[in-house]
Amino acid sequence: MRNLFRLGAFVLIAAVVFATLGPPRYRPHSPLGQDGEHALAFVLVGVAVGLAFPHRRLLVAPVSVMLVGLLELMQLWAPGRHARLEDFLVDAVATCAGLGVAATIAWFAAVDQDPDERRLAV
Repeated sequence: MRNLFRLGAFVLIAAVVFATLGPPRYRPHSPLGQDGEHALAFVLVGVAVGLAFPHRRLLVAPVSVMLVGLLELMQLWAPGRHARLEDFLVDAVATCAGLGVAATIAWFAAVDQDPDERRLAV
């Protein structure tokens, strides 16, 4: 199951990278607005990464924030794109919120397990 989560996480990451650095005309648009779209995308990435790497959440969180910053900076060299501090903040907070959701899902999934196994799952 973890391999399926990892595959899904990498597919979501690839989609977000393409939407962030690819031609602006291919970026999906929704009624959520730019901040809402960013938040939704990065919450989903955070959940997927958190479920894919459950024993590495304390490492994944700061690495994710750094990679979100790098992705935002890479827009300086992408034609038709622009790096914004607001986008970075929304993306970083949303990613961490997604990691929190993944930890909560893992905790609830472990409630039915033996208490010693639950400690390892969270």
